[in-house]
Amino acid sequence: MFKAILLDSVHPVLHQILQQKGIMLVDMSRYSEEKQRDYLKDTDILIVRSKQVNKNIMDCAPKLRIIGRAGSGMENIDVSYAETRGIKCFNSPEGNRDSVGEHAIGMLLMLLHKLNKADREVRNNIWDRKNNWGDELMGKTIGIIGYGNTGSRFAKKLSGFDCTLLVYDKYKNNINDYYVKQAELKEIYEHADIVSIHLPLNQETHYYADEHFFNQFKKNIYFINTSRGKILKTSALVNALKSGKVQGACLDVIEYEDSHFESMNAQSEEDFEYLKKSEKVVLTPHIAGWSYQSYEKICQILAEKIICEIHSWQSVS
Repeated sequence: MFKAILLDSVHPVLHQILQQKGIMLVDMSRYSEEKQRDYLKDTDILIVRSKQVNKNIMDCAPKLRIIGRAGSGMENIDVSYAETRGIKCFNSPEGNRDSVGEHAIGMLLMLLHKLNKADREVRNNIWDRKNNWGDELMGKTIGIIGYGNTGSRFAKKLSGFDCTLLVYDKYKNNINDYYVKQAELKEIYEHADIVSIHLPLNQETHYYADEHFFNQFKKNIYFINTSRGKILKTSALVNALKSGKVQGACLDVIEYEDSHFESMNAQSEEDFEYLKKSEKVVLTPHIAGWSYQSYEKICQILAEKIICEIHSWQSVS
């Protein structure tokens, strides 16, 4: 019997699928790190959500063969070291891509149509129609940088808004979705009214959106980031907002988040204070990928990937 250890809480569907396949599941999410490590020595499968899995954790688990992350992104797992140990790493970005796409569109519409401002004013008995006119999404050119799970699903959901969708992905060729046009970055810089980032965080993408990035755009743009906070250099965005190069921003992720995404430390950051006070900025607490439906889907998909990997072992043996 294979043994799986949970270091974070997950949806019950993951428990059900693994247990139905005869995998012994031990939920250690509420225990101390010291006690968790004691249980790792005879586990085959390690499952996390936002918990860090580094070399020290893996070295406590000599039998470990699978690490599963319930969610998208793998930056909380030392994948390089896992590969040296022959440990397979899986995540489940397919499970929350719809939620991210919907959330990004919701933030964008809120910004363009001043919904947050208008709602707040009406609640304070201010009936100001003229200064709350919206800016229509129809007819605009949207640049999507990164065309993986979330970027492609964001584009699909935008396809009914009568926009021009330019997509760029450094690692993909021959994107065939009929509602998008594959483009080079220079074309996005020249034509985009709105740009949305859908990239993983790594050495290549850290501070991807910096001063140079914003200065490349020919038009004044709206900016969306639902990927990872440190892809955006906050000070660069603030300067672009002040200059008018960025007309507004939708940020579900913040540079100042901790590595678990459960809190942030921005109390003394002047740039974040500016974002909080600006009516040109919509902020949410890293929840684009979280919905009642996505929570179940990411865990179901991860469980299915783990089962598939185990079946591959058994077919070889």
